[in-house]
Amino acid sequence: MKSYIIIALFLIGAFAFYGMSRSVKNKAFEKPMEEVSDFYKLKATSIDGEEIYMEKYRGKVVLIVNTASKCGLTPHYEGLEKLHKQYSSKGLAVLGFPCNQFSNQEPGTNQEIASFCSLNYGVSFQMFSKIDVNGENTHPVFKFLKSEKPGMIGEDIKWNFTKFLLDKNGNVVKRYAPTTKPESIMGDIEKLL
Repeated sequence: MKSYIIIALFLIGAFAFYGMSRSVKNKAFEKPMEEVSDFYKLKATSIDGEEIYMEKYRGKVVLIVNTASKCGLTPHYEGLEKLHKQYSSKGLAVLGFPCNQFSNQEPGTNQEIASFCSLNYGVSFQMFSKIDVNGENTHPVFKFLKSEKPGMIGEDIKWNFTKFLLDKNGNVVKRYAPTTKPESIMGDIEKLL
């Protein structure tokens, strides 16, 4: 009799856990009704020197990436450009933020970075001026992103090509590891569009 009770309690607990984990997974992609984040109050300087307020991206799904031109993951530019071309007309904005904090893999000037991205990967999505993503000079956009979605081992960005996906209300939905290929994010993007 005791064993039946133990089995019954185990099954009840397992079903409860399964239901909770499913609702947590699904809630990550629910679209909040009117909750709008502070993301839209932020601004950054484009790679061409233009000040851009994130308000410009209100109502769009946004993928933000810290980038580098001399990294083993630099070919991610190609996948990011494919996402931009495939989904920008449907409401996706891809934003690239060059950073030189990881093994000096983005040493160039903004002009050199822009030229590299254009010539080697045909990048047409919005690129911004080189910034810091960690430390006391962390750019406000990345302070916001990291506070909303810390990594597995703390808030700091661990390497180039860390990716953040924001919903149409500017809420950070997911953080992706640097090695996550852009094309593997398509399903998550489609759920938010």
